[in-house]
Amino acid sequence: MDLIPTGIVAALVLVAIVAFKLIWRVAEPNEAIIISGLGARGRETLGFKIVTGKGALVVPGFQTARRISLDSRVSALEVNCVTKQGIPVHVRGVVIYKVGDDFASIANAARRFLDQQKTVDDKTHQLFSGHLRSIIGNLTVEDLIINRDALTNEIRTSSSDEMSKLGLIVDSMQVQEIEDATGYIINLGRPHAAAVSALARTAEAQRDQEANAAEQEAQIKKSAAIREAKIQQAGYQAEMDRAAAKAKQAGPLADATARQEVVVQQTTAAELEAQLAEKRLEGEVRRPADARAYEQVTLADADRRAAVSRAQAEAESIRLRGEAEAEATRLRGMAEADAARAKGLAQADAIKARAEALASNQEAVVAQQLAERWPEVVEAGAKAFGNVEHMVVLNGAQGVEEMLAKALTLGGAGLGLARTLLNRPAAEQAVPAPPTPNGANSEVVRETPEFRE
Repeated sequence: MDLIPTGIVAALVLVAIVAFKLIWRVAEPNEAIIISGLGARGRETLGFKIVTGKGALVVPGFQTARRISLDSRVSALEVNCVTKQGIPVHVRGVVIYKVGDDFASIANAARRFLDQQKTVDDKTHQLFSGHLRSIIGNLTVEDLIINRDALTNEIRTSSSDEMSKLGLIVDSMQVQEIEDATGYIINLGRPHAAAVSALARTAEAQRDQEANAAEQEAQIKKSAAIREAKIQQAGYQAEMDRAAAKAKQAGPLADATARQEVVVQQTTAAELEAQLAEKRLEGEVRRPADARAYEQVTLADADRRAAVSRAQAEAESIRLRGEAEAEATRLRGMAEADAARAKGLAQADAIKARAEALASNQEAVVAQQLAERWPEVVEAGAKAFGNVEHMVVLNGAQGVEEMLAKALTLGGAGLGLARTLLNRPAAEQAVPAPPTPNGANSEVVRETPEFRE
């Protein structure tokens, strides 16, 4: 009882696997699956579904799945054409093409030859043959031979629109051979072949000439080598003869050389002794003498500089002392002159003031001068009593005063003195004397003369 359900499950699984394999389609890398029918709508909105590189579910009875190859195809081209020059040519070539990988190219190819894939080569051959005839008709034979790449590119460019409509793309296209029955192409090559042939003959002749020259030069070099060899042999023989002669003279030559070496050694020894004596003289006599002379010169130079320095110092001291004395004398004279000038100015100012006062108030000036000279006035009045032997004064001191006043008045002493002071010129009253040798000023004042009756 337990085995029955297990068998049923296994059968169901097997049936499911078989059914899945029947309805599941997988596209190979070099093909595309075109699914049409009920519910076959892809992203392309083409009315059918295109599947590449993966699997898809196909419902039997409701949908149909067909495959289109994406492999490359080869189509041989053999076309009889006429060039622009009217020369018939036979062109052989090959075209490698395939269905494009994009959905638009696959859809175009599916619509046009999904069930007629074997006829694609014929259609492609006819397409390229027509374009090839059209293009070659506008070209010359020379263009076909020289510019085959340009011819190929032009054919691919002109057929690209039509190939795109068929969903095809060209991977490669080559023009392999161009033939003509008239021999035009062969004739085109003859001038070049003749030129090449001429160049070949010229080159061959040049090579022959160069070969002959090389042979002659080689022969010359060979002769020169033989001559050089003989010359070298003669030279070697001469050297051998000289060596033999030199060997015969080796004994006398050795003696002469020995004597010469002795003379050279003696000369060298004499030169060394002379140099030694010169060095000894240099060290014992010349250098000490130079040292003593340098010492004496140095000491004399030092004494000279010291004497010059002392003389310069003394001269500078004398100059400074003289300048100081001259400056002191100048300052003392200026001071004395300033003092004398100040004194003279003061006296002049006094005289001027006295003259102005006398002009304005004569009595006051006279009274002042009398007061200043009063001792002289009294002395002049007393002289009036000089000849009196006996004089009696009755009123005592008052009497003496009265008598003296009368003597001064009546005797004329006071009046004469006043008149003298008033009539004396201002310049004679006080005249400054010239400065004395010691720098002091002396003043001479004239005494007022006495007036007596």
